[in-house]
Amino acid sequence: MEETPSRVLTYGGEQIRVNLVPRARPGTTLRIKVHPDLRVEASVPDGTTEADLEKALHQKTRWIWQKLRDFRAVQEHATPRAYVSGESHFYLGRRHLLKVHHQPDAPETVRMLRGRLEVSAQERNALRIQKLLELWYFTRAQEVFRNRLSALLPTTLWVSIPTALKLQVMRTQWGNCSPGGTVTLNPHLVKAPRDCIDYVILHELCHLKEHNHGPAFWGLMERVMPEWERHKARLDGMAEMMLQK
Repeated sequence: MEETPSRVLTYGGEQIRVNLVPRARPGTTLRIKVHPDLRVEASVPDGTTEADLEKALHQKTRWIWQKLRDFRAVQEHATPRAYVSGESHFYLGRRHLLKVHHQPDAPETVRMLRGRLEVSAQERNALRIQKLLELWYFTRAQEVFRNRLSALLPTTLWVSIPTALKLQVMRTQWGNCSPGGTVTLNPHLVKAPRDCIDYVILHELCHLKEHNHGPAFWGLMERVMPEWERHKARLDGMAEMMLQK
């Protein structure tokens, strides 16, 4: 295949640039991903012919255009956070109204109360309230992710090494897994429904057995989570709102 950094597709009067990402694993499946920030990437395994690349891009052009349209629709309704009472914030897939209390002489706290996120802050400062919420989300993510990882490990019989859990904010990934068995998850994922969290964890655990996204990997995902595509689609659809600052 000729080395080309990108291709331009045309659909609905729109030109769509697809970045080509070479993968040094011949025989794996060419996969296309549309990111919430409107980047389009095609992972192209070594040995992919020009004809196969063109065919794959042609078959996916309408799907790419629809995904871009969906993400743009979400962006149109996403406004920058002001971190004031009345805003809605996600937790485990549900919207919760934010209630901010200005209490200069009281300890700063964040708690969930009757479906609301109650923040007590010593200053009327949006950045401070944002940081308090981020710390709360990080703490909650540690607990939720540990519990879900423990619950899912019995279904992944191929995992024979201790699985460590790490949290790291990532701009374009929900998670990754090291060859040594460390699962790294994005703390923003705690804003997603539990089924979506489970999908990401299982996805990473499957990489301990299948290190690429070939047919064997997706077959393994199908066995441990038959409806993984539905949960992935739901997570993709919510990504822009959950990553909103």
